[in-house]
Amino acid sequence: MWASPWLVLAAAALEAAVGYPNALHKRVPHPVVWIGTLISALEARLNRSDFNEAVRRALGIVTLLIIVGVSGLAGWLVTAFGGPCAVIIVGVAGLAQRSLYDHVRAVAKPLSAGDLDGARTAVGMIVGRDTARLDESGVAAAAVESLAESFCDGVVAPIFWFVVAGLPGLFAYKAVNTADSLIGHREPRWRSFGWASARFDDLLNLIPARLAGGLIALAGRGGWKTMLRDAGKHASPNAGWPEAAMAGALGVQLGGPAWYDGEVSNRPVLGQGRAPDADDLARALKVYLVACTILWLMLLAGGFAWRH
Repeated sequence: MWASPWLVLAAAALEAAVGYPNALHKRVPHPVVWIGTLISALEARLNRSDFNEAVRRALGIVTLLIIVGVSGLAGWLVTAFGGPCAVIIVGVAGLAQRSLYDHVRAVAKPLSAGDLDGARTAVGMIVGRDTARLDESGVAAAAVESLAESFCDGVVAPIFWFVVAGLPGLFAYKAVNTADSLIGHREPRWRSFGWASARFDDLLNLIPARLAGGLIALAGRGGWKTMLRDAGKHASPNAGWPEAAMAGALGVQLGGPAWYDGEVSNRPVLGQGRAPDADDLARALKVYLVACTILWLMLLAGGFAWRH
């Protein structure tokens, strides 16, 4: 069930203009909240500590099938009975161009003004690392890395699956990505139960991550060499592509040691040069906007070539 690039472009434009307003969220929680609630309920019921690892992995696969089935069915029902306008309006909920920009800009503003505490608080809303010990470069790096990785997860991949598989594909992708965030961890509690969700999320992001990296390099007028050289260093098979491309486009280093729950994680370094600062974060936001524009132009070209 392909979706016309025109419909996807319309949804992307509407989301960029209005996002998912807080007033609406108070009355109708974002669909990601709904699927997150379902995932948490299934995890609480099925991921029992008295089950062995094989059983927990099998039940994790069942959980993945349920959330993909429910999400895909919801997308099909909207498409079948709601028509094109409903697809556009509901499709907005699966995209995150506006919210990603707003969240990262909320870090950039206090950081540029010298308000390190405010910047730490803002970046703590979008990253999982410990923020209390971050200096200006640490805050800037965390925000840039989140912006680059989320460009794939929140923009490119949803649009890719929206085009390829329509609203069912978009909803299924968001469900899997949410499951990966909630249960796709390596800690003992989730290692077996969340295995299927984590691996399927890797698979669904395989093409979009490389596309996202290419768009960032194109938008930043550089970064191709760094992306091809350093992407494979990242622990994730996908996150390294947009992050390394952004590091190369800005001419800075990303990655390196970071603290999580009081313990240091010695991550590989992506890129060469100095550590990023507040100006680099502002530049990264400009690269992001240009990359989104190029993606829109691709949808526009696809719309003119559409023969469905």
